[in-house]
Amino acid sequence: MNILDKIIADKHKELVLKKLVIPISQLEQAALFERETISLAEELKTSKTGIIAEHKRRSPSKSVINQDLNVEDVARGYEDAGISGMSVLTDGKYFGGSLDDLLYARAAVKMPLLRKEFIIDEYQLLEAKAHGADVILLIAAVLEREQIKSLSEFAKSIGLEVLLEVHNEEELQKSIMPSLDMLGVNNRNLKTFEVSIEISKTLSEKIPEDFVKVSESGISSVKAIKDLQQYGYKGFLIGENFMKTNNPGKAAVEFVRELSTSP
Repeated sequence: MNILDKIIADKHKELVLKKLVIPISQLEQAALFERETISLAEELKTSKTGIIAEHKRRSPSKSVINQDLNVEDVARGYEDAGISGMSVLTDGKYFGGSLDDLLYARAAVKMPLLRKEFIIDEYQLLEAKAHGADVILLIAAVLEREQIKSLSEFAKSIGLEVLLEVHNEEELQKSIMPSLDMLGVNNRNLKTFEVSIEISKTLSEKIPEDFVKVSESGISSVKAIKDLQQYGYKGFLIGENFMKTNNPGKAAVEFVRELSTSP
Protein backbone atom coordinates (compact mmCIF):
# COMPACT_ATOMS: atom_id res chain seq x y z
CA MET A 1 0.00 0.00 0.00
CA ASN A 2 1.52 3.36 -1.07
CA ILE A 3 1.12 6.61 0.85
CA LEU A 4 -1.84 7.74 -1.26
CA ASP A 5 -3.72 4.50 -0.58
CA LYS A 6 -3.06 4.91 3.16
CA ILE A 7 -4.34 8.49 3.14
CA ILE A 8 -7.56 7.50 1.35
CA ALA A 9 -8.15 4.51 3.66
CA ASP A 10 -7.78 6.83 6.66
CA LYS A 11 -10.05 9.42 5.03
CA HIS A 12 -12.87 6.86 4.78
CA LYS A 13 -12.56 6.12 8.52
CA GLU A 14 -12.36 9.82 9.38
CA LEU A 15 -15.55 10.56 7.43
CA VAL A 16 -17.55 7.88 9.24
CA LEU A 17 -16.73 9.58 12.55
CA LYS A 18 -17.28 13.12 11.27
CA LYS A 19 -20.75 12.33 9.96
CA LEU A 20 -21.72 10.98 13.38
CA VAL A 21 -20.55 14.15 15.13
CA ILE A 22 -21.59 16.89 12.70
CA PRO A 23 -24.75 16.25 10.65
CA ILE A 24 -25.17 17.74 7.17
CA SER A 25 -27.93 20.03 8.46
CA GLN A 26 -25.42 21.67 10.82
CA LEU A 27 -23.00 22.36 7.96
CA GLU A 28 -25.80 23.85 5.83
CA GLN A 29 -26.77 26.19 8.67
CA ALA A 30 -23.23 27.57 9.06
CA ALA A 31 -22.95 31.35 8.72
CA LEU A 32 -20.58 31.07 5.75
CA PHE A 33 -22.67 28.54 3.83
CA GLU A 34 -24.74 31.21 2.05
CA ARG A 35 -21.69 33.36 1.29
CA GLU A 36 -21.19 34.19 -2.38
CA THR A 37 -17.95 32.58 -3.53
CA ILE A 38 -15.13 34.30 -5.43
CA SER A 39 -13.91 32.87 -8.74
CA LEU A 40 -10.30 31.69 -8.69
CA ALA A 41 -10.53 30.76 -12.39
CA GLU A 42 -11.44 34.34 -13.36
CA GLU A 43 -8.74 35.69 -11.07
CA LEU A 44 -6.11 33.50 -12.77
CA LYS A 45 -7.21 34.50 -16.28
CA THR A 46 -6.48 38.17 -15.59
CA SER A 47 -3.63 37.86 -13.07
CA LYS A 48 -0.11 38.97 -13.92
CA THR A 49 1.41 36.30 -11.65
CA GLY A 50 -1.16 33.47 -11.39
CA ILE A 51 0.32 32.33 -8.09
CA ILE A 52 -1.75 30.19 -5.73
CA ALA A 53 0.23 30.18 -2.50
CA GLU A 54 -0.17 27.39 0.01
CA HIS A 55 -0.47 27.03 3.75
CA LYS A 56 1.12 23.70 4.61
CA ARG A 57 2.68 22.73 7.95
CA ARG A 58 4.11 19.36 6.97
CA SER A 59 3.83 16.61 4.36
CA PRO A 60 4.56 12.88 4.08
CA SER A 61 7.50 13.64 1.77
CA LYS A 62 9.09 16.51 3.72
CA SER A 63 7.99 15.86 7.32
CA VAL A 64 7.87 19.23 9.11
CA ILE A 65 7.87 22.30 6.85
CA ASN A 66 6.73 24.99 9.27
CA GLN A 67 4.71 24.40 12.44
CA ASP A 68 5.24 27.84 13.98
CA LEU A 69 3.19 30.18 11.82
CA ASN A 70 -0.25 31.60 12.39
CA VAL A 71 -2.55 30.86 9.41
CA GLU A 72 -4.15 34.33 9.52
CA ASP A 73 -0.73 36.00 9.33
CA VAL A 74 0.26 33.78 6.40
CA ALA A 75 -3.03 34.55 4.60
CA ARG A 76 -2.68 38.32 5.09
CA GLY A 77 0.93 38.18 3.95
CA TYR A 78 -0.06 36.37 0.77
CA GLU A 79 -2.92 38.77 0.04
CA ASP A 80 -0.67 41.80 0.60
CA ALA A 81 1.85 40.25 -1.83
CA GLY A 82 -0.79 40.27 -4.58
CA ILE A 83 -1.22 36.50 -4.73
CA SER A 84 -4.16 35.28 -6.87
CA GLY A 85 -5.45 32.73 -4.37
CA MET A 86 -4.53 30.64 -1.35
CA SER A 87 -4.54 26.88 -0.94
CA VAL A 88 -5.26 25.67 2.59
CA LEU A 89 -4.42 22.07 3.48
CA THR A 90 -7.07 20.68 5.80
CA ASP A 91 -5.85 17.09 6.27
CA GLY A 92 -4.76 16.57 9.88
CA LYS A 93 -2.96 13.25 10.09
CA TYR A 94 -0.52 13.65 7.19
CA PHE A 95 -0.32 17.43 6.67
CA GLY A 96 -1.08 18.93 10.09
CA GLY A 97 -3.97 21.01 8.78
CA SER A 98 -7.61 21.42 9.79
CA LEU A 99 -10.89 22.99 8.71
CA ASP A 100 -10.22 25.65 11.35
CA ASP A 101 -7.26 26.79 9.23
CA LEU A 102 -9.69 27.42 6.38
CA LEU A 103 -12.05 29.30 8.68
CA TYR A 104 -9.28 31.52 10.08
CA ALA A 105 -7.91 32.23 6.61
CA ARG A 106 -11.40 33.19 5.42
CA ALA A 107 -11.80 35.59 8.35
CA ALA A 108 -8.47 37.23 7.50
CA VAL A 109 -8.65 37.74 3.71
CA LYS A 110 -10.96 38.34 0.76
CA MET A 111 -9.02 36.44 -1.93
CA PRO A 112 -10.22 33.05 -3.29
CA LEU A 113 -9.48 30.08 -1.01
CA LEU A 114 -8.94 26.52 -2.17
CA ARG A 115 -9.66 23.68 0.23
CA LYS A 116 -6.82 21.25 -0.48
CA GLU A 117 -8.00 17.88 0.71
CA PHE A 118 -8.38 14.27 -0.39
CA ILE A 119 -12.02 14.52 -1.37
CA ILE A 120 -14.02 11.31 -1.79
CA ASP A 121 -17.48 12.31 -0.53
CA GLU A 122 -20.07 15.10 -1.01
CA TYR A 123 -19.95 15.68 2.76
CA GLN A 124 -16.44 17.18 2.35
CA LEU A 125 -17.81 19.66 -0.20
CA LEU A 126 -20.44 20.81 2.29
CA GLU A 127 -17.65 21.17 4.88
CA ALA A 128 -15.65 23.29 2.41
CA LYS A 129 -18.59 25.61 1.76
CA ALA A 130 -19.41 25.90 5.47
CA HIS A 131 -15.81 26.89 6.28
CA GLY A 132 -15.40 29.59 3.64
CA ALA A 133 -13.80 27.84 0.66
CA ASP A 134 -14.35 29.08 -2.89
CA VAL A 135 -12.71 26.18 -4.69
CA ILE A 136 -12.28 22.47 -4.04
CA LEU A 137 -9.64 20.08 -5.30
CA LEU A 138 -10.48 16.72 -6.84
CA ILE A 139 -7.64 14.26 -7.41
CA ALA A 140 -8.09 12.03 -10.45
CA ALA A 141 -5.68 9.43 -9.07
CA VAL A 142 -8.13 8.49 -6.30
CA LEU A 143 -11.47 8.89 -8.11
CA GLU A 144 -13.33 7.04 -10.86
CA ARG A 145 -14.81 9.06 -13.73
CA GLU A 146 -18.33 8.77 -12.30
CA GLN A 147 -17.11 10.04 -8.92
CA ILE A 148 -15.39 13.01 -10.58
CA LYS A 149 -18.62 13.78 -12.44
CA SER A 150 -20.92 13.52 -9.42
CA LEU A 151 -18.59 15.39 -7.03
CA SER A 152 -17.80 18.19 -9.49
CA GLU A 153 -21.47 18.65 -10.38
CA PHE A 154 -22.43 18.73 -6.71
CA ALA A 155 -19.67 21.28 -6.01
CA LYS A 156 -21.00 23.52 -8.78
CA SER A 157 -24.55 23.18 -7.45
CA ILE A 158 -23.49 24.73 -4.12
CA GLY A 159 -21.42 27.47 -5.73
CA LEU A 160 -17.92 26.01 -5.47
CA GLU A 161 -15.38 26.01 -8.31
CA VAL A 162 -13.53 22.82 -9.14
CA LEU A 163 -9.81 22.32 -9.71
CA LEU A 164 -9.15 18.80 -10.92
CA GLU A 165 -5.64 17.42 -10.50
CA VAL A 166 -4.03 14.89 -12.83
CA HIS A 167 -0.60 13.27 -12.99
CA ASN A 168 -0.63 11.63 -16.42
CA GLU A 169 -2.51 11.44 -19.72
CA GLU A 170 -4.66 8.49 -18.64
CA GLU A 171 -6.02 10.47 -15.67
CA LEU A 172 -6.55 13.52 -17.87
CA GLN A 173 -8.55 11.65 -20.51
CA LYS A 174 -10.94 10.11 -17.97
CA SER A 175 -11.48 13.47 -16.27
CA ILE A 176 -12.33 16.01 -18.97
CA MET A 177 -15.93 17.15 -18.44
CA PRO A 178 -17.87 20.45 -18.42
CA SER A 179 -18.31 20.57 -14.63
CA LEU A 180 -14.62 21.43 -14.10
CA ASP A 181 -13.22 24.97 -14.05
CA MET A 182 -9.49 24.37 -13.82
CA LEU A 183 -7.25 21.46 -14.73
CA GLY A 184 -4.15 21.11 -12.61
CA VAL A 185 -1.12 19.04 -13.51
CA ASN A 186 0.71 17.81 -10.43
CA ASN A 187 4.42 17.59 -11.18
CA ARG A 188 4.88 15.28 -8.21
CA ASN A 189 4.50 11.55 -8.64
CA LEU A 190 2.21 10.69 -5.71
CA LYS A 191 3.66 7.20 -5.47
CA THR A 192 7.37 8.09 -5.47
CA PHE A 193 7.14 11.82 -4.59
CA GLU A 194 9.67 12.66 -7.32
CA VAL A 195 9.06 16.05 -8.98
CA SER A 196 9.52 17.24 -12.59
CA ILE A 197 7.80 20.17 -14.35
CA GLU A 198 8.25 18.28 -17.63
CA ILE A 199 4.95 16.55 -16.75
CA SER A 200 3.14 19.90 -17.07
CA LYS A 201 4.81 20.60 -20.39
CA THR A 202 3.95 17.18 -21.80
CA LEU A 203 0.28 17.35 -20.83
CA SER A 204 -0.31 21.02 -21.72
CA GLU A 205 -1.32 20.44 -25.35
CA LYS A 206 -3.77 17.72 -24.31
CA ILE A 207 -5.76 20.04 -22.01
CA PRO A 208 -8.68 21.68 -23.88
CA GLU A 209 -8.66 25.49 -24.00
CA ASP A 210 -12.00 25.61 -22.10
CA PHE A 211 -10.14 25.02 -18.84
CA VAL A 212 -7.73 27.24 -16.95
CA LYS A 213 -4.42 25.36 -16.79
CA VAL A 214 -2.69 25.14 -13.43
CA SER A 215 0.74 23.65 -12.73
CA GLU A 216 1.26 22.25 -9.23
CA SER A 217 4.28 21.18 -7.15
CA GLY A 218 7.99 21.71 -7.63
CA ILE A 219 7.66 25.32 -8.77
CA SER A 220 10.34 27.19 -6.87
CA SER A 221 11.71 29.70 -9.37
CA VAL A 222 10.54 32.58 -11.56
CA LYS A 223 12.21 30.79 -14.47
CA ALA A 224 9.90 27.78 -14.03
CA ILE A 225 6.81 30.02 -14.19
CA LYS A 226 8.05 31.93 -17.24
CA ASP A 227 8.78 28.60 -18.88
CA LEU A 228 5.33 27.15 -18.11
CA GLN A 229 3.53 30.31 -19.26
CA GLN A 230 4.77 29.46 -22.77
CA TYR A 231 2.71 26.27 -22.51
CA GLY A 232 -0.51 28.12 -21.68
CA TYR A 233 -0.46 27.80 -17.89
CA LYS A 234 -2.26 30.58 -16.01
CA GLY A 235 -2.02 29.22 -12.47
CA PHE A 236 0.99 28.10 -10.42
CA LEU A 237 0.56 26.39 -7.06
CA ILE A 238 3.51 27.17 -4.79
CA GLY A 239 3.66 25.51 -1.40
CA GLU A 240 6.90 24.69 0.34
CA ASN A 241 8.88 27.46 -1.36
CA PHE A 242 7.13 30.12 0.78
CA MET A 243 6.18 28.02 3.80
CA LYS A 244 9.73 26.88 4.54
CA THR A 245 10.70 30.51 5.32
CA ASN A 246 10.07 32.40 8.59
CA ASN A 247 7.84 34.86 6.76
CA PRO A 248 5.91 33.33 3.81
CA GLY A 249 4.23 36.66 3.00
CA LYS A 250 7.58 38.44 2.68
CA ALA A 251 8.95 35.56 0.59
CA ALA A 252 5.89 35.87 -1.67
CA VAL A 253 6.40 39.64 -2.03
CA GLU A 254 10.00 39.12 -3.16
CA PHE A 255 9.00 36.32 -5.54
CA VAL A 256 6.20 38.42 -7.12
CA ARG A 257 8.56 41.38 -7.48
CA GLU A 258 11.12 39.22 -9.26
CA LEU A 259 8.42 37.70 -11.48
CA SER A 260 7.03 41.16 -12.37
CA THR A 261 10.43 42.59 -13.30
CA SER A 262 11.92 39.62 -15.15
CA PRO A 263 11.78 39.73 -18.96
